[in-house]
Amino acid sequence: MTKTVLITGTTAGIGEAAARTFVGAGWQVIATGRRQDRLDALARDLGEAVLPLAFDIRDAKARDAAIAGLPERFAGVDLLINNAGLALGSGPAVEADLSDWHTMIETNVTALVGLTHRLLPLLIERKGAIINLSSVAGNYPYPGGNVYGGTKAFVTQFSLGLRADLHGTGVRVTNIEPGMVDTEFTFVRNGGDKEAADAFYRGADPMTGGDIAETMLWVAQLPPHLNINRLELMPVTQSFNGFNIARDEG
Repeated sequence: MTKTVLITGTTAGIGEAAARTFVGAGWQVIATGRRQDRLDALARDLGEAVLPLAFDIRDAKARDAAIAGLPERFAGVDLLINNAGLALGSGPAVEADLSDWHTMIETNVTALVGLTHRLLPLLIERKGAIINLSSVAGNYPYPGGNVYGGTKAFVTQFSLGLRADLHGTGVRVTNIEPGMVDTEFTFVRNGGDKEAADAFYRGADPMTGGDIAETMLWVAQLPPHLNINRLELMPVTQSFNGFNIARDEG
């Protein structure tokens, strides 16, 4: 039977690539995001296999209404991909805009756990799966990562906690932890500064949204007795920084 995946943040980047990849593999996709025009364009492009649902995942009432109103054909969700998330700002904590911190927490943490909690009974009933998109920023701190890295560390630990709590239910939980991926992520992080975003990726040969989408599909289509707990990916050109040391030059 055709399986159904609900993917958050499908209006660009990894989420859009995931929608295209899963439809190409024969899945039905519930595509969510804030930008109705982009969702409609995706649905026109991919056809009846896509159900576009426009709402802000931070809006619990809109989220619950959208899920409650799913047509019968899409109501049996077999896989939840918590992809929606963002980073805002890259400066030191003391210079950060507190509202940016709150937005990251509300999007990357609060909205993610709210949607997951809403769908857990259905996923347990169907012995489904959850794929959470975290980041290497949740594993390795870097200057300017502050709250963004903290939110992704939460996602990683939340995934492991879910895996423990869902023991015996047949539900699989995977945490995907990418490094540099060329998407709108850096464009958004830099307040819409395309030049800064282009400079960040230039010459780095980063991963693509399609790379991560193919990885998600591989995880989703593994035999049901296998669970990938955590999967960290980086482009070959990216690795680990050493520790910073502030030296007294006096």
